[in-house]
Amino acid sequence: MLGRTGQAAFPAWAEAADAVVARIRSGDRVFVHGASATPTPLLEALARRRDLTGVRLYHLHTEGAAAFADAEQEGRLRSVSLFTGMPLRSAVAEGRADVIPIFLSDIPSLFSSGAIPLDVAVLQLSPPNRHGHCTLGTSIDTALAASLSAKTIVAEINAQMPRTLGNSIVPMSRVAAFTATDRPLLPRPHKSPNAAELRIGELVAGLVQDGACLQLGIGAIPDAVLAQLGEKHDLGVHTEMFSDGLVPLLEAGNVTNRRKAVHQGRTVTSFVSGSQRLFDFVDDNQSIEFHPCDRTNDADVIAKNDDVVAINSAIELDLTGQVCADSIGHGIYSGIGGQMDFVRGASRSRNGKAIIALPATASHGTVSRIVLELKPGAGVVTTRGHVRWVVTEYGCVNLHGMTLRERADALISIAHPDFRAALRRGVERIRHY
Repeated sequence: MLGRTGQAAFPAWAEAADAVVARIRSGDRVFVHGASATPTPLLEALARRRDLTGVRLYHLHTEGAAAFADAEQEGRLRSVSLFTGMPLRSAVAEGRADVIPIFLSDIPSLFSSGAIPLDVAVLQLSPPNRHGHCTLGTSIDTALAASLSAKTIVAEINAQMPRTLGNSIVPMSRVAAFTATDRPLLPRPHKSPNAAELRIGELVAGLVQDGACLQLGIGAIPDAVLAQLGEKHDLGVHTEMFSDGLVPLLEAGNVTNRRKAVHQGRTVTSFVSGSQRLFDFVDDNQSIEFHPCDRTNDADVIAKNDDVVAINSAIELDLTGQVCADSIGHGIYSGIGGQMDFVRGASRSRNGKAIIALPATASHGTVSRIVLELKPGAGVVTTRGHVRWVVTEYGCVNLHGMTLRERADALISIAHPDFRAALRRGVERIRHY
């Protein structure tokens, strides 16, 4: 028997990866599973094919090398990111790959409505249980809608993929072809918080009350926040994703989910990304429910929980409160993702707090992230009408209800001291204060 506890042996009809991707034809629209569930062997096999033309690959961020977007694939395979990660940034910048700007909560309906009709879904699944059910493992997000909408499913069934609970099932009967593997999932590298990020973690943690329902992402700032929550009680979690930093709070009982109105008693997420410890923790864990992102990121659902604290970040933020989180000027860095979904949901939650947390500077302190105006081409992910709390290592301000003059004053007060005078001069020039 292969796989984790409760998983049955593989059916006998496993094939080599090259044979599996032979089901993909020229002109097909193909969904590719992402994050730690990236089906690497199948993508490598697909990149080896030389007989295809006009295949479009739709995906969120993928882990590992992205040979399917190499220059030699021009005309054969075309990457279309719904959220871009490091492996695709060069291809996007060079015009060899495309990006669709879209809220994470809206992506599943692209597939289910037929706006993007999918011919094939390329997935990485956990082995089937005795009922013949695989799961989507670590990434449900948009993959569930893709699995339900695609005409054909091909898969890597990995003995080491966790069996996740919630709305994550893919019946083995839906899988047209698969290759069997037994390999570790691709981990997400961990970066320890620096001094500024640790201070931001302290300040954000001070805004988190007992019983708060958390949404947070991945990275040094969320980890720094989580590390400061060991004295909090009865926390809940309703998030689009989480990483290793949440596990100690779950194990210690700081997170109980008792006060949640939606999915009470359960930690709710759409995907996870991190280390092997995290993957082992979510495997067959009945306290954690995985749901697609049109539920986890539904602002109406989010708002039903009280005391929602949504913690997101930014690349830069202007003095009116506009948040750029997906690009550096014209250069696409990531995507719209779920930031606005949770900013809106937290703002509508009773006693909720929507927080944008960012270091005051970038490039080793040489560039201010709080700016007079966004760079040309910068994408506004959260509008100034939606932004509420902003936190840097220099303090916390709540922009809700403030005038443009008041916002500028508040944001300059939490900018790095080296840049405050220049920001003030800029405001006086363009606003005539």
